[in-house]
Amino acid sequence: MAFSSHHILFIVSALIFSVINPADCATSDGPFIHSRAAYYPNSDDKGSETGRCGYGSFGATINNGYVAAASDLYRDGVGCGACYQVRCTNSKDCSDEGVNVVITDQGSSDRTDFIMSKKAFRKMAQSTNAETSLLSQGIVDIEYRRVSCNYPKNNITIKIDESSDYPYYLAFVIWYQQGQNDITAVQLCETKNFVCKLLDRSYGSVFTTNSPPSGSLSLRMLFSGEDGDEKWVVPVNIIPENWKKGDIYDTGVQVE
Repeated sequence: MAFSSHHILFIVSALIFSVINPADCATSDGPFIHSRAAYYPNSDDKGSETGRCGYGSFGATINNGYVAAASDLYRDGVGCGACYQVRCTNSKDCSDEGVNVVITDQGSSDRTDFIMSKKAFRKMAQSTNAETSLLSQGIVDIEYRRVSCNYPKNNITIKIDESSDYPYYLAFVIWYQQGQNDITAVQLCETKNFVCKLLDRSYGSVFTTNSPPSGSLSLRMLFSGEDGDEKWVVPVNIIPENWKKGDIYDTGVQVE
């Protein structure tokens, strides 16, 4: 039986996925970077529901509300979904562990790298009194490093955006990005003939295409590391032919 180059590429790519480490949060051995952090002053414990990553209300509650907006770390949306260990540096108020946050928005305030939810900001404190002290300061010195995002109970998931118009225009956002690498490209492939189309990153974690492929569809996501290492990950589950706005699809894949 003859195979086309697209067919071979799809089969090889489909084998490149792995099972996640069962730990909730994996830390990194990388060095800490010194910076500053603030918090959303007008929010409750959660983050923003209108963040530039395109998560909507999901972005306020992911990671139990331990979320943050980033300035340079937003990286034109590539930084959305990345996880960081952040800890303040005042030994009087701050714990050694700090907090692990997920980037869900873009923003800065007076030379900060992070604007955190109040819940995340308070988590850096070592006591209830220290929480009050941190909040009163508003902006604090911190150190941070990239860590792996792990969601043992959730696979990578996509939500079809409300702006989608079947079958002419498809937009979706990627939830539960995992591991310590960035999703730098996404392709949409016809499962019938394995022809793939590179999608546009509209903003944040929102990917779009005019004239999407027909029939049932498969995703291919390119995960890229800071060291230049790259791998394509192909979800187990497909997007059904008659997709519609608002639908949420579990890809069946977790990655380290």
